[in-house]
Amino acid sequence: MESAQITAAKIIIVVASRRYKMPVNVLFVCVENAGRSQMAEAFFRELAPKQFHAKSAGTIPSSALNGKAVNVMQGIGIDMARQEPKLLSNDTLAGSSKIVNMGCINKEVCPALLAKDAPIINWNIPDPKNGSLGDIRKIRDQIRENVADLIESLEETDEIL
Repeated sequence: MESAQITAAKIIIVVASRRYKMPVNVLFVCVENAGRSQMAEAFFRELAPKQFHAKSAGTIPSSALNGKAVNVMQGIGIDMARQEPKLLSNDTLAGSSKIVNMGCINKEVCPALLAKDAPIINWNIPDPKNGSLGDIRKIRDQIRENVADLIESLEETDEIL
């Protein structure tokens, strides 16, 4: 009887300690931060639990979001209009638990080269920059699937629970 009480107490302590760990900060990066990484950030914010946070950034940020990317996201009820391209900085990298490299259109300024000490996940998603709306919808759906898989894997790991 006493060992059952001790076991139950241990379970409660483990569950309580997992519930109050630090938040997980995921950073989605690409070169221009105008399409893929912005869609990933928007999906992550939409799908992830409250203790998960997302940012996106690029090594050479565009002056504006890809209008077609904004359009295809609005088509499924996600508004990215207030998001804007941001420069990838050392502080942004340092504050990230996980870094997702969306794919590199320019190998010389690839964000993965800057994140040498961080755990990087490479998705190699095509750049929607010059794609048709149909192409960008396929890219959007691939990003949504990848983000959902990422969230599921993060929820299953002890490092964030």
